[in-house]
Amino acid sequence: MAKTAEAKAGKSIDHNVEEKLRALFKLQQIDSEIDKIKTVRGELPLEVQDIEDELAGLQTRLNKLKEEMSEIEQQAGERKNSIKDWQAQIKKYEGQQGKVRNNREYDSISKELEFLNLEIQLAEKRTKEAIFSLENKKEVVVGVEKQLSEKQKDLEVKQKELKEIVDETQEKEEDLIKKSKDAQKKIDDRLLSAYSRLRKNFRNGLAVVPVERDSCGGCFNQIPPQRQLDIRQHKKIIVCEHCGRVLIDSILEGEMK
Repeated sequence: MAKTAEAKAGKSIDHNVEEKLRALFKLQQIDSEIDKIKTVRGELPLEVQDIEDELAGLQTRLNKLKEEMSEIEQQAGERKNSIKDWQAQIKKYEGQQGKVRNNREYDSISKELEFLNLEIQLAEKRTKEAIFSLENKKEVVVGVEKQLSEKQKDLEVKQKELKEIVDETQEKEEDLIKKSKDAQKKIDDRLLSAYSRLRKNFRNGLAVVPVERDSCGGCFNQIPPQRQLDIRQHKKIIVCEHCGRVLIDSILEGEMK
């Protein structure tokens, strides 16, 4: 029953060690080709993403500035209307001041006039401050809009470069990805998991390497003669004692090139 389930899953546990090593190295060769394509693209995808993030940040800042400017203009308009109302009240009180019957009424109206004049002075001061703030924000908006325009041009250039590279390599990459998935089906889950983990551990993505000049083809540390003999016999999967990469002998490597 267990074998049937594994057969349905496209996995096999009947490969001998040499077959497992061949399958692993074949997968490594395919994945390394995919890595080369990604290297050709270099940092372009990250650069494009960085510029897009910067553009989003600049746009958010621009929107906020415009909202603040709109709010300042609204407040300035409200103050202007308030000043008109206060000025109308002042005329009214001044008219009443000449008709008062006693000092108490005169003093009361005088206080109202004083208060209204102070309100007008304060509103005019705040209006001047608002105009100054508005002018400063307008200058900042011009700067941000300029940055947005420049970044947008940079993005278009980078996107064009990336598209050209992707167009050149997409078909080959898709074919290699398909081959990689097919190759993975020939490797049992435990070994495939170890291979994937090793790939992530190293920047060059090499998890399976040949023995070259008596050394590991990954970390270049010396491999003892007895261990080299064990590797050539293909009786068990042997990993480098220093970096943990799976080791194959140069003969097996030569046969698969």
